[in-house]
Amino acid sequence: MKRGIATLLTVAVVLAAAGAGVLAWLAVRPDGTLYPQISAYTRGQLARVGPFAYCDPRFESCVRPENVGELTVDSANVVQLSVPEAIGYAPWRLLVIREGGFTEAIYRPKARLAVTIPTVEPQQGKLEKIVVQLPTVVQDETGELHETYHAEWTVETHWPEQ
Repeated sequence: MKRGIATLLTVAVVLAAAGAGVLAWLAVRPDGTLYPQISAYTRGQLARVGPFAYCDPRFESCVRPENVGELTVDSANVVQLSVPEAIGYAPWRLLVIREGGFTEAIYRPKARLAVTIPTVEPQQGKLEKIVVQLPTVVQDETGELHETYHAEWTVETHWPEQ
């Protein structure tokens, strides 16, 4: 029991440190954008999108700009997702939402900055949405630790009519 709590607290400290690094990087970004943006590319279209929701890892400052990227997709082309170092140098989660369910992948810091996503998956069907999240661990009023996210980016897909 004590070992599990110690592990969760260690994860919380690591995530908080990573978040502090991200916030420091954001403060000195040369391109003038306030928050990191993800990119999704397919069929000659590029969607660059800022966060749907963004909080610092301690949830002391939060904004909800509700940005949502949009891509028109087809079954012949994949989606290329790219995340900037501000996201990829921290632990990040990718949710790929399809007609029949979703898949989740969690990437370790500095492990991956780009992912190729098929638009059709045989068991789950057509791609509907791509979500990128920055996870964090929070403690509730009873002392229980829970994983949540402090930032999220969303790209929705549209299929051309047949």
